[in-house]
Amino acid sequence: MVFSKRLVQFDVDSTFIQQEAIELLARHAGVLDQVASITQAAMRGELDFAESLRTRVHLLAGLPESVIFQVQSEIVLTDGAKDLINLLHSKGHSVSLVSGGFINIIQPLVNNLSIRHFKANKLEIKDGFLTGLLEGPIIDRAAKAAALQEFALASSVEMKNTVAIGDGANDLDMMAIAGISIAFNAKPIVVQFADFAINEPTLSSVPSIIGLE
Repeated sequence: MVFSKRLVQFDVDSTFIQQEAIELLARHAGVLDQVASITQAAMRGELDFAESLRTRVHLLAGLPESVIFQVQSEIVLTDGAKDLINLLHSKGHSVSLVSGGFINIIQPLVNNLSIRHFKANKLEIKDGFLTGLLEGPIIDRAAKAAALQEFALASSVEMKNTVAIGDGANDLDMMAIAGISIAFNAKPIVVQFADFAINEPTLSSVPSIIGLE
Protein backbone atom coordinates (compact mmCIF):
# COMPACT_ATOMS: atom_id res chain seq x y z
CA MET A 1 0.00 0.00 0.00
CA VAL A 2 1.41 3.39 -1.00
CA PHE A 3 1.66 5.89 1.87
CA SER A 4 -0.15 9.15 1.12
CA LYS A 5 1.07 11.82 3.50
CA ARG A 6 -1.60 14.16 4.81
CA LEU A 7 -1.54 17.69 6.16
CA VAL A 8 -4.31 18.37 8.66
CA GLN A 9 -4.89 22.07 9.31
CA PHE A 10 -6.96 23.24 12.27
CA ASP A 11 -8.61 26.50 13.09
CA VAL A 12 -7.76 27.20 16.73
CA ASP A 13 -10.47 29.07 18.64
CA SER A 14 -13.57 26.95 19.33
CA THR A 15 -12.06 24.17 17.21
CA PHE A 16 -8.65 23.09 18.47
CA ILE A 17 -9.26 24.79 21.81
CA GLN A 18 -12.58 25.10 23.60
CA GLN A 19 -12.56 28.86 24.00
CA GLU A 20 -12.23 32.05 21.98
CA ALA A 21 -8.93 33.48 23.22
CA ILE A 22 -9.94 37.06 22.52
CA GLU A 23 -12.96 36.61 24.78
CA LEU A 24 -10.71 35.39 27.60
CA LEU A 25 -8.67 38.57 27.19
CA ALA A 26 -11.85 40.64 26.97
CA ARG A 27 -13.08 39.23 30.27
CA HIS A 28 -9.95 40.54 31.96
CA ALA A 29 -10.48 43.91 30.28
CA GLY A 30 -14.14 44.11 31.34
CA VAL A 31 -15.41 44.23 27.74
CA LEU A 32 -16.53 40.63 27.26
CA ASP A 33 -20.10 41.37 26.13
CA GLN A 34 -18.96 43.85 23.48
CA VAL A 35 -16.23 41.57 22.14
CA ALA A 36 -18.38 38.41 22.18
CA SER A 37 -21.13 40.12 20.20
CA ILE A 38 -18.67 41.20 17.50
CA THR A 39 -17.02 37.76 17.45
CA GLN A 40 -20.30 35.96 16.87
CA ALA A 41 -21.29 38.29 14.03
CA ALA A 42 -17.89 37.78 12.38
CA MET A 43 -18.13 34.00 12.76
CA ARG A 44 -21.51 34.04 11.02
CA GLY A 45 -19.95 36.00 8.16
CA GLU A 46 -21.94 39.14 8.86
CA LEU A 47 -18.88 41.35 9.42
CA ASP A 48 -15.55 41.72 7.63
CA PHE A 49 -13.17 39.67 9.76
CA ALA A 50 -10.18 42.01 9.60
CA GLU A 51 -12.21 45.05 10.55
CA SER A 52 -14.01 43.18 13.33
CA LEU A 53 -10.67 41.98 14.71
CA ARG A 54 -9.20 45.48 14.78
CA THR A 55 -12.32 46.72 16.59
CA ARG A 56 -12.10 43.97 19.21
CA VAL A 57 -8.37 44.34 19.75
CA HIS A 58 -8.79 48.11 20.20
CA LEU A 59 -11.06 47.35 23.17
CA LEU A 60 -8.13 45.53 24.84
CA ALA A 61 -5.87 48.60 24.90
CA GLY A 62 -4.24 49.12 28.29
CA LEU A 63 -4.33 45.51 29.44
CA PRO A 64 -1.07 44.55 31.17
CA GLU A 65 1.09 42.01 29.34
CA SER A 66 0.82 39.71 32.37
CA VAL A 67 -2.79 38.98 31.41
CA ILE A 68 -1.49 37.05 28.39
CA PHE A 69 0.19 34.56 30.70
CA GLN A 70 -3.00 34.23 32.74
CA VAL A 71 -5.01 33.52 29.60
CA GLN A 72 -2.46 30.95 28.41
CA SER A 73 -3.17 28.99 31.61
CA GLU A 74 -6.93 29.21 31.01
CA ILE A 75 -6.81 27.62 27.54
CA VAL A 76 -8.40 24.16 27.37
CA LEU A 77 -7.75 21.85 24.43
CA THR A 78 -10.80 20.37 22.74
CA ASP A 79 -11.40 16.76 23.70
CA GLY A 80 -9.38 14.46 21.46
CA ALA A 81 -7.10 17.22 20.12
CA LYS A 82 -3.88 16.05 21.77
CA ASP A 83 -4.49 12.39 20.90
CA LEU A 84 -5.24 13.35 17.31
CA ILE A 85 -2.00 15.32 16.98
CA ASN A 86 -0.01 12.46 18.47
CA LEU A 87 -1.68 9.97 16.11
CA LEU A 88 -1.00 12.11 13.05
CA HIS A 89 2.63 12.62 14.02
CA SER A 90 3.12 8.93 14.81
CA LYS A 91 1.90 7.99 11.32
CA GLY A 92 4.16 10.51 9.58
CA HIS A 93 1.54 13.14 8.75
CA SER A 94 1.87 16.91 9.16
CA VAL A 95 -0.18 19.26 11.32
CA SER A 96 -0.76 23.00 11.08
CA LEU A 97 -2.65 25.54 13.15
CA VAL A 98 -4.07 28.76 11.72
CA SER A 99 -5.71 31.24 14.00
CA GLY A 100 -7.59 34.50 13.77
CA GLY A 101 -6.51 34.70 17.40
CA PHE A 102 -3.06 35.44 18.70
CA ILE A 103 0.34 33.79 18.63
CA ASN A 104 0.95 35.51 21.98
CA ILE A 105 -1.64 33.12 23.43
CA ILE A 106 -1.03 29.86 21.56
CA GLN A 107 2.79 29.74 21.40
CA PRO A 108 3.13 27.44 24.46
CA LEU A 109 0.53 25.08 22.98
CA VAL A 110 2.40 25.00 19.66
CA ASN A 111 5.65 24.25 21.46
CA ASN A 112 4.21 21.56 23.74
CA LEU A 113 2.62 19.65 20.85
CA SER A 114 5.63 20.04 18.53
CA ILE A 115 3.55 21.69 15.81
CA ARG A 116 5.91 22.99 13.14
CA HIS A 117 3.48 24.93 10.97
CA PHE A 118 1.35 27.74 12.36
CA LYS A 119 0.13 31.26 11.69
CA ALA A 120 -1.75 33.65 13.97
CA ASN A 121 -2.14 37.34 14.63
CA LYS A 122 0.22 39.16 16.95
CA LEU A 123 -0.84 41.61 19.63
CA GLU A 124 1.32 44.72 19.83
CA ILE A 125 2.82 45.28 23.28
CA LYS A 126 4.69 48.39 24.39
CA ASP A 127 6.10 49.13 27.84
CA GLY A 128 4.35 46.05 29.25
CA PHE A 129 0.84 46.89 28.02
CA LEU A 130 -1.35 45.98 25.03
CA THR A 131 -1.62 48.95 22.70
CA GLY A 132 -4.92 47.92 21.12
CA LEU A 133 -3.14 47.34 17.81
CA LEU A 134 -1.80 44.35 15.88
CA GLU A 135 1.64 43.70 14.43
CA GLY A 136 1.98 42.45 10.87
CA PRO A 137 -0.63 41.20 8.40
CA ILE A 138 -3.98 39.98 9.68
CA ILE A 139 -4.67 36.25 9.43
CA ASP A 140 -8.08 36.29 7.78
CA ARG A 141 -9.89 33.73 5.63
CA ALA A 142 -7.67 34.37 2.59
CA ALA A 143 -4.54 34.09 4.72
CA LYS A 144 -5.72 30.77 6.15
CA ALA A 145 -6.16 29.38 2.65
CA ALA A 146 -2.74 30.67 1.61
CA ALA A 147 -1.26 29.05 4.71
CA LEU A 148 -2.75 25.68 3.78
CA GLN A 149 -1.07 25.88 0.38
CA GLU A 150 2.21 27.07 1.88
CA PHE A 151 2.29 24.37 4.56
CA ALA A 152 1.28 21.64 2.10
CA LEU A 153 4.20 22.60 -0.14
CA ALA A 154 6.58 22.72 2.82
CA SER A 155 5.37 19.28 3.94
CA SER A 156 5.48 17.76 0.43
CA VAL A 157 1.75 17.03 0.59
CA GLU A 158 -0.52 17.21 -2.44
CA MET A 159 -3.52 19.49 -1.99
CA LYS A 160 -5.87 16.56 -2.54
CA ASN A 161 -4.40 15.04 0.64
CA THR A 162 -4.98 18.09 2.82
CA VAL A 163 -7.66 18.34 5.50
CA ALA A 164 -9.10 21.60 6.87
CA ILE A 165 -11.11 21.70 10.09
CA GLY A 166 -12.94 24.82 11.24
CA ASP A 167 -16.11 26.32 12.61
CA GLY A 168 -16.56 29.87 11.32
CA ALA A 169 -16.84 31.92 8.14
CA ASN A 170 -13.15 32.78 8.49
CA ASP A 171 -12.38 29.12 7.69
CA LEU A 172 -14.37 28.86 4.46
CA ASP A 173 -11.54 29.65 2.04
CA MET A 174 -9.15 27.04 3.40
CA MET A 175 -11.95 24.49 3.57
CA ALA A 176 -12.84 25.20 -0.07
CA ILE A 177 -9.37 24.26 -1.35
CA ALA A 178 -8.68 21.34 1.01
CA GLY A 179 -9.03 17.75 -0.13
CA ILE A 180 -11.36 17.12 2.82
CA SER A 181 -13.19 19.81 4.79
CA ILE A 182 -14.70 19.20 8.21
CA ALA A 183 -17.08 21.57 9.99
CA PHE A 184 -16.65 21.31 13.76
CA ASN A 185 -19.70 22.42 15.78
CA ALA A 186 -19.85 25.08 13.11
CA LYS A 187 -22.01 27.95 12.02
CA PRO A 188 -24.68 26.91 9.43
CA ILE A 189 -22.85 28.59 6.55
CA VAL A 190 -19.78 26.43 7.29
CA VAL A 191 -21.74 23.19 7.59
CA GLN A 192 -23.36 23.97 4.26
CA PHE A 193 -20.05 23.97 2.41
CA ALA A 194 -18.15 21.27 4.35
CA ASP A 195 -17.66 17.68 3.22
CA PHE A 196 -18.29 16.40 6.75
CA ALA A 197 -19.74 17.87 9.93
CA ILE A 198 -18.95 16.96 13.54
CA ASN A 199 -21.71 17.96 15.93
CA GLU A 200 -20.26 16.80 19.23
CA PRO A 201 -17.63 18.44 21.48
CA THR A 202 -14.79 16.09 20.54
CA LEU A 203 -12.36 15.59 17.67
CA SER A 204 -12.20 11.83 18.28
CA SER A 205 -14.09 10.98 15.07
CA VAL A 206 -11.57 12.74 12.79
CA PRO A 207 -9.32 9.68 12.32
CA SER A 208 -12.18 7.61 10.93
CA ILE A 209 -13.41 10.48 8.74
CA ILE A 210 -10.02 10.93 7.07
CA GLY A 211 -9.11 7.24 6.94
CA LEU A 212 -6.45 7.00 9.63
CA GLU A 213 -7.98 3.94 11.25
